[in-house]
Amino acid sequence: MSRLIASWNELPRTAWDAAHTSAGASYQQDWSYGVALKAASPGVEILRASIARADGSLVALAQIVARPFALVGRFALCTHGPAWVGAVTADEKRETYRLLKMSLPQGWPRLLVFTPNEPADDAAGLSGMSRVMTGDATVLIDLSREEAALRSAMESSWRNKLSKAERSDLVLQKSGLKPAQYRWLIDAEIKQRQKRGYRAMPLELTETWQDAKAEGAKGDRGAGLAVFRADMGRDPAAGMLFLIHGSRATYHVGWTSEAGRDNAAHNLILWSAMKDLKARGVTSLDLGGVNTQSGAGIARFKLETGGAVLQRAGAYV
Repeated sequence: MSRLIASWNELPRTAWDAAHTSAGASYQQDWSYGVALKAASPGVEILRASIARADGSLVALAQIVARPFALVGRFALCTHGPAWVGAVTADEKRETYRLLKMSLPQGWPRLLVFTPNEPADDAAGLSGMSRVMTGDATVLIDLSREEAALRSAMESSWRNKLSKAERSDLVLQKSGLKPAQYRWLIDAEIKQRQKRGYRAMPLELTETWQDAKAEGAKGDRGAGLAVFRADMGRDPAAGMLFLIHGSRATYHVGWTSEAGRDNAAHNLILWSAMKDLKARGVTSLDLGGVNTQSGAGIARFKLETGGAVLQRAGAYV
């Protein structure tokens, strides 16, 4: 007899948001991400599961995106989930995966894929499941440390560039949060993605994400976004946009001009963002994917911040 109980689409948003914050979970497990995806693709189905013990205490959240495939089947994906809430045992993790697969409210044939937000060594609950894809890597910065410790953890070359940027003529500011005020950065990122050929969270979801986060935060437009820019004279030299989800933030968009690159504008912006996010209670900053082959320069920039590399376990069925 199962010791855990799976409930689908029953946990209220306020309870989901609180548990998500407690878990320090990814933006893909944030309620607002499901809202944004559904708005962009009405054909997808957002399934939200909560796994609890007999006493009602939560074990995990799992936001799953289901889509039709092969005309008659359903493909379901739990990206960077489940999100573990509090102290969870290996047995509870195994039981959670089993319950989610068994009780998924989708007809057959169906395929449910998990890409846990944890390294293979810690993903004890995956025993008995099959890995179908290797995991990606990211860099996490622990913002719970003191500012002095954060700065001293940087590689000397990164810190030297930051010092150079601080002495330059760059003028740093927090951008306004009306879409029209940060649209220039989104447009620059679109061109950059086309040129470099990489993919990330669809940019058209940014405004919908912001709307959904504001809805859950009594209209606060800054609840889910933080945007920073550095100007050189009258022209923007660089910008960065971060998604905020509970106690965690994720780098989403970044662009720099030649003048910004020459003056290490991104070093200045990221350091300012780290301090700002820390001050508002964010304890972990996810710098996003690290690809040392096709994006060696970007990977080096992230790795030299002093953050910890997370090599995720992969995709499992």
